[in-house]
Amino acid sequence: MRVTVLGAGVAGLTTALELVRRGATVTVVDRAAALGAGACSWSAGGMLAPWCERESAEPVVATRGAVALDWWDEATGAVTRHGTLVVAPPRDSAELTRFARRTERYETIDGDRVAELEPDLAGRFRAGLFFPDEGHLDPRGALASLERSLRERGVTFRYGVEADPAEVGDDAVVDCRGFAARDALPDLRGVRGEMLVVRTDEIRLSRPVRLLHPRIPFYVVPRAGGVFMLGATMIESAERRGATARSVVDLLNAAYALHPAFGEAEILEVRADVRPAFPDNLPRVERRGGTTYVNGLYRHGFLLSPTCAQQAAEIATRPEDTSHEADRERRRA
Repeated sequence: MRVTVLGAGVAGLTTALELVRRGATVTVVDRAAALGAGACSWSAGGMLAPWCERESAEPVVATRGAVALDWWDEATGAVTRHGTLVVAPPRDSAELTRFARRTERYETIDGDRVAELEPDLAGRFRAGLFFPDEGHLDPRGALASLERSLRERGVTFRYGVEADPAEVGDDAVVDCRGFAARDALPDLRGVRGEMLVVRTDEIRLSRPVRLLHPRIPFYVVPRAGGVFMLGATMIESAERRGATARSVVDLLNAAYALHPAFGEAEILEVRADVRPAFPDNLPRVERRGGTTYVNGLYRHGFLLSPTCAQQAAEIATRPEDTSHEADRERRRA
């Protein structure tokens, strides 16, 4: 069976791998000139934190997101499993209680335990929450690794090509174009996210750290070589432009509150992009004729793409059933 996947972001690449595992011959088509050039997943934090995400997401996000840790480890070997640390300034200690009430699989820890987990944060926080079963990865490294693996498995990549799902002549099409697919998915909306990448040798962190703040959900994710990703804003807008001055200031202020050493960090990158989301902020996988749509991953791209890819590959590779009952069953699923 020949299948074309539209989009080489996290949804497209994970779906391509699941299709190959089912014996399909796959071509990935992307309008961008190179991997990551047009994908919002290139700006992701890469946190595989299903239980932390329960704070603001539906329970299904944690259930399906738990699969991602093993999936990405098997596919790329790039997952670091050091857990997630959540802290708050003393004046915002009530935020820790609120966060804990909405999440699960955590340990309530004191300042000594915070210092044990992250020595460079010693003496800065009196309490925190530790989620030991979570992990993280470098999104760009993971996507590049996945692309190499797909090429080795015989997948063809065509960059710089604008493709219409209706004009693809293969047996099936899987549309993973993200916000670009809003012509076919009218209830898709855009949510802007802004991030900074900085470098400093004055602080070391072993795991993602979330700083609870009443105004912005700030987090910092360590990369190799003293590099850190600072994120991320959530703005109800589909406007594709650079990060705003206010957002950059907010992120830098939050980083400084976590540790003053970030005040002297070198800014390597400032980036903003639009994440696709449906009204309920949950992803959808649905088939219409010969095209299967995977979209609406919102801010959970690396967390939910593996289960969405498995579902999409299963739907795309089975014979189409046009009966009304089958259609209702698919929508129910």
